Amino acid sequence: MAVSVAVENIKCGGCANSIKQKLTTLEGVQGIEVDIEAGLVTFELDEQLNLNEILGLVKTKLASMGYPEVGSVEGLKAAGAKAKSYVSCAVGKMTDS
Repeated sequence: MAVSVAVENIKCGGCANSIKQKLTTLEGVQGIEVDIEAGLVTFELDEQLNLNEILGLVKTKLASMGYPEVGSVEGLKAAGAKAKSYVSCAVGKMTDS
């Protein structure tokens, strides 16, 4: 099942690389694509697993990296998310092949 999540703070290919690397580690998540301009993360979920649970894990992982779902954080939490996204972005740039 294909799912898309609109997220904040995606700026470049480094961000996209970090997102792909981290989400690949989650069981049941595959085929990860990141649309930088649209701020959209699209992936396939294994329908044999609990879809709501996996989707929740994906959103939590994205938020922990600084890419929260659009509209899910504000104020100081949004500023913190932006700071985390810069770190994730830098890591993604270093691992860019």
